[in-house]
Amino acid sequence: MYTQTVTIQNKQGFHVRPAQLFADKAGESGAVVKLRTEDGKEADGKSMLELMTLGIEEGAVITIEGSGDGEQEVVEALAALVESKFGEA
Repeated sequence: MYTQTVTIQNKQGFHVRPAQLFADKAGESGAVVKLRTEDGKEADGKSMLELMTLGIEEGAVITIEGSGDGEQEVVEALAALVESKFGEA
């Protein structure tokens, strides 16, 4: 298992577009990907719907967890996506 903790920096938080980008990137890997919030809520990183139900806002600290084949690569790619503010200004 490989984990990384990052902070959501885009102003609108984890809305539809970031959730889709995150799920798509997670889906490129064979690893199981989970996203966990500070208050213990968890979602399948490959499910846009589950990600949206977390209600993650700007400033939230999340932990991305990968397990299985390619776990480190996918977690690092997802962390970089979050840190890039999902390409938003």
